[in-house]
Amino acid sequence: MSRIPHAIGLALVLGACLASRVPTAQAAPQQPAESESSMKPYVETIPGTDVKIEMLPIPGGTFEMGSPPNEAKRGEDEGPVHPVKIAPFWMAKYEITWEQYDQFAFSLDLKKKARENVDVTKQADAEKKADAVTRPTPPYADETFGYGRDGQPAICMTHHAAMEYCRWLSAKTGKVYRLPTEAEWEYACRAGTKTAYSWGDDPSKLEEYGWNVDNAEKPQKIGKKKPNPWGLFDMHGNVAEWCLDHYSPDTYKVFSKEKPTLGPVILPDAKEYPYVVRGGSWDDDADKLRSAARKGSNPEFSVQDPNRPQSIWWHTDATSVGFRIVRPLVEQENLRGLKSQVVKGKGTR
Repeated sequence: MSRIPHAIGLALVLGACLASRVPTAQAAPQQPAESESSMKPYVETIPGTDVKIEMLPIPGGTFEMGSPPNEAKRGEDEGPVHPVKIAPFWMAKYEITWEQYDQFAFSLDLKKKARENVDVTKQADAEKKADAVTRPTPPYADETFGYGRDGQPAICMTHHAAMEYCRWLSAKTGKVYRLPTEAEWEYACRAGTKTAYSWGDDPSKLEEYGWNVDNAEKPQKIGKKKPNPWGLFDMHGNVAEWCLDHYSPDTYKVFSKEKPTLGPVILPDAKEYPYVVRGGSWDDDADKLRSAARKGSNPEFSVQDPNRPQSIWWHTDATSVGFRIVRPLVEQENLRGLKSQVVKGKGTR
C-alpha cells in the first residue's frame, strides 16, 4: 500500500486547524444561533416548496474510530483504532430521497418559478445564489434504474453532485449544509456504541436494522427498519453514503493513538476518485455494513457510461450509493466555504 502524501497526512493531523488547502470562505453564517445544550430536532423545508428534510442533533464528543484487530471480518484499512473528537452537528434522519434531490438535479424549483411567472430579478439574494449553482446534465440512462422514486433514496449521483446539492441547499436556506466527514459519519453511526454494529456484534440482528444482500434485491424506501440509538435510520445498509473525504487505505496510520484528533478530514480536490462511501448497502454482505467498514469509489462506478469524458454528475453503476447531509453547529475552519473543485474534461480522474 502506498503511504498518504505528506500534505494529506498533515491535513489529517491538524484537522480543523488547517486552512491552506481550502478556497476562500464564502458568505455564510458562522456563529451558532444556539448553543449545543439547546440543539433540537428540526424540519428543514426547502424554500419555495413543500419538500421537507428532518434533521436530528448529534452531540459533540470523543470516540474510538476504527475497528479492533479481533473484530470479525474487519478490513486492514480500519485500523489502528484511534481517538477522535467531534464537534456537535445535526444529521439528516434519513438518506436523501428523490423528492428532495430532484428539486436540484432536475431543476424542479426553477421550473416551478417559471410556471408561476416569478420575476427572478426581484428574488432574495439567497434564491439568486441558489439559482446560480450549476445543475446536473441529464443522466445517460434512467437514474432510478427502475427501482422507483416515491420514498426511495436518491442513487447514482457522483461525489461532486452530492457536494453541489449541499451547496445549493445551503444557498437556499442560509444554513451550512454539507456531506459528513468520514469521522462524523462513523461517530453518528456508532451513536455511543463500541460494537461492530450499533446494536451489538451479532450480524443476525441485521434483519431488524438494515437492508443488505440477504434481505433485499434493490434499495428500499427509507425508514422501514429500526433506527440506531440516536434515531438515525438506514445507517447500516440500504444505500452506502458519500462522505466528504478522499479515501486512502492508510489514513488511520497518521493519527495519534493517545491524543484525540480534532475534526479529521482528507479534503476533496479536483480529482473524481477515490472518495469515501460508508454504511454498506442492499447489495453488500453483512460485514460491509459494520460501523467501521470503509470503501472508496473508483472508475467502476461508471463503467457503462459511454460518454468521453464521462459525466461528473451521474454514475451508471453505483445503484447502491446515495448520501445524507449534516449541518455543523459551528463549521470547522478548514471546511468553511468548501466547494467541489471537479470540472468536466480536466482529466483528473
